[in-house]
Amino acid sequence: MSFDSLPDGWVVWNDEPEGRAILAYRPDVFNTEDFPAPCMPTIFVSNGSRSKRPGASQVSTDVWHATLFLEPDIEAGTEEFDSREDAVVGAVDYAERFVDGAVDYRGLYQVPREDYFDELDRLLDRDDG
Repeated sequence: MSFDSLPDGWVVWNDEPEGRAILAYRPDVFNTEDFPAPCMPTIFVSNGSRSKRPGASQVSTDVWHATLFLEPDIEAGTEEFDSREDAVVGAVDYAERFVDGAVDYRGLYQVPREDYFDELDRLLDRDDG
C-alpha cells in the first residue's frame, strides 16, 4: 500500500522506506506567511515508542502508529497497527476522515483559535463552523 490515494489537500511530506512517514495538509496555506506552519495538520506514521521520555520516539517498537496532529501539541488521535503497510492504510483513512468532516478539530482546543478554525472550515468547504 502506498499514499497514492490521498484525498485532495494532503501531500506526502516525508516517506522513509520501511520507516516513518509524514503527511501534510495544505502546506501551500500553512507556510508561515498565510498561516503559521506549526498549525499545518499532519499525520505521522511511525513505529517509535510513544513514551514521553526524551528520545523515546527514536526507539523502534513492533507496533506502528498513525497519529493526526493539528499542531505539535494538539493530537487528534492515534491508532495502532501490526505493520507499516497497515499504518499507511490507517493514515490515508485518517486523511479521508479529516477531509470528510469526521474530525472535530474545534473540540480539541481549550483556548479557541477562531481564525485558524475559520481557515480550516474554508479549506474543507464546511459552512457549519
